[in-house]
Amino acid sequence: MASSNTSTAAGSGAIYGIGIFGAWFYYWQAADGLWEHLYAIFQGLFWPAYMVYAALKALGA
Repeated sequence: MASSNTSTAAGSGAIYGIGIFGAWFYYWQAADGLWEHLYAIFQGLFWPAYMVYAALKALGA
């Protein structure tokens, strides 16, 4: 009998989804103007990449 790990995948998907809404909220408040608001939508979808970039920048890498 094969073991399935769907609960782990579902949990990480839920965390990513909550992160998208949190990122949209954060970036939307920081935006000023139409193009910055459109860019905020893009940033919200790819928030993990921006988070890793900011962490590496803070570490001086």
